[in-house]
Amino acid sequence: MARIKFTTDSAADIPAGLREELGIQVLPFPIAMGDREYEDGFDFTPQEFYDMLLAAPQIPTHAQLNPYVFTELFETAWEEGYTDLIHTSINSKGSATCANAYQARGEFYKDHPEARDTFHIHIIDALNYTMGYGWAVVQGARMSAGGAEPQAVVDFIQDWVDHVRVVFSPLDLRFAKKSGRISAAAAFVGEALGLKPVMTFTNGESKILAKVRGEKAVVARLAEMCRAERRAGTPYLMIQGSNREQSDRLLEVCRQELGEEPALSYFIGGVIAINAGPNLIGIIYRV
Repeated sequence: MARIKFTTDSAADIPAGLREELGIQVLPFPIAMGDREYEDGFDFTPQEFYDMLLAAPQIPTHAQLNPYVFTELFETAWEEGYTDLIHTSINSKGSATCANAYQARGEFYKDHPEARDTFHIHIIDALNYTMGYGWAVVQGARMSAGGAEPQAVVDFIQDWVDHVRVVFSPLDLRFAKKSGRISAAAAFVGEALGLKPVMTFTNGESKILAKVRGEKAVVARLAEMCRAERRAGTPYLMIQGSNREQSDRLLEVCRQELGEEPALSYFIGGVIAINAGPNLIGIIYRV
């Protein structure tokens, strides 16, 4: 009988309650702030981190997960008797973390050739961020709890990340400019004219879909995109940051436009907040 271990990284933004309920192991990205280092998703709540981030004299940095983290993960899971480990990784085009997981897998099987037939390590490159892949891990864990076989779970997660759409707007452009998500020139013009970018990721690359004037227009555009593009019968998720007013407005508009509640409304974690800013709203759906 298969025994599956589910793992991902903290940029998946899986809420603590869900990861604990489903036994999902989340590998935290280290965040350096001043002379201190924190574990993303474990040393603070999202709301606590927003306050820390906005009060910091400099934007914090975060490191990738190195191969040793994955070597230790694989060794432990094998020793504990798992037959399969399914790791869903942050976008390989934005972090070397996924490549490090692949490297560690190769080294693990080189050191333990006898494990090839009894312990299967599946690595999925999400080519995306936040619950764009975190939701697939959650649903995969639920499938496994219901008796699904490992390959069926892997196929589900891969299919979800292949078709998911993460659409969002950083309402404060300082962080997106610093991380390179938008150019300095575009940020300057946007700030001067009150234009807000509506963004997504396509094959791992960030893309500006539209620039709209004012936060209310952002809410309307996000809701309209979800209504027009979402595959019928599939869930949608609400992305929240520090801007509760606009998050609540987006939720209400989506309820009216879509006629149903989101499957989940959650807060972005530290890694996403550093790169896009805490003042962010968005929506996730399948196309």
